[in-house]
Formats: sequence, structure tokens, C-alpha cells
Amino acid sequence: MIKVLFVCLGNICRSPMAEAIFKDLVEKENLGKVISIDSAGIGHWHIGSDPHEGTKKVLDEKGVSYDGIIARQVTEADWDDFNYLIAMDNKNIRDLKGIREKNDVVVAKLMDFVPQAMESDVPDPYFTGNFDYVYDLVREGCTNLLEQIKQEHNL
Repeated sequence: MIKVLFVCLGNICRSPMAEAIFKDLVEKENLGKVISIDSAGIGHWHIGSDPHEGTKKVLDEKGVSYDGIIARQVTEADWDDFNYLIAMDNKNIRDLKGIREKNDVVVAKLMDFVPQAMESDVPDPYFTGNFDYVYDLVREGCTNLLEQIKQEHNL
């Protein structure tokens, strides 16, 4: 099983959006039995919370399910449980590297999978309010990430 964890600051906006979008893409390609997806936050503030209302609204508009997504915090065990830790911005990367490093786990930013991107980080809509723009960035990053995983693992 290939396991992907999306990470942002609080796990209520960007990473649950990425989790929902990536699950949707994976299911549409009938890869749900091969790829497992989750999300987590660097901080503990929102543990147990549903996704942000702005995230839910844009996902509802796009017909993407977020059922069962509940905020949790990143743990050291995630490096043992996941093959890919995909962060939303440079600060998330620094924070992840401060928690633990393990050579066989890919730690990368989602926008690393969008070579022509105008943004290097996925902006946090908790502060900007721009959930539609973030959805577009996350969808493009997730689409490209899935293509790379399929190539790397001959799926």
C-alpha cells in the first residue's frame, strides 16, 4: 500500500482539501486499494475538528466528498506509516524536518509537483479567504502528484 499524508498548519483548510481531492482522484482511477490518503496539521489547535467551512463549501461546489475527515496533529509515527509527507508551504517543510527525518520517506511541497506554478507555496485560505484559488492550486498539485506516484510505482 502506498500511503500519502498531506500536511498544513492546522489541518482544517489546505491539507483536508488536498486529502479530499486526492481521494477523489484516486477513486476515479480505481486505485483506492493501492493508495491510502490522510491529512494532519503541524499544530494541535483544531484536533477533532471538521474541515473549515470555506473548505467544505468549495468541495461541495466541486462535488468532492470530505466525509470522515477530522483534524489531527502530525506525529513521529507518521514517518513509519506513510511513504509521502506532502506539505503545503515552506514553513510546514521546516516544521516536519524538525520533528523527524527518515530517508525512505518523501517529504515535499505540493507545489513541487507543479513545475510551471506561479506560487511556490499553497497560500493559507484561513488568512486569505481565497478558498477557490487554493482549490485550483491543490487540484493541480494533486493531479500531478498522482501521475508521479503512478509512474514511480508502475500503476
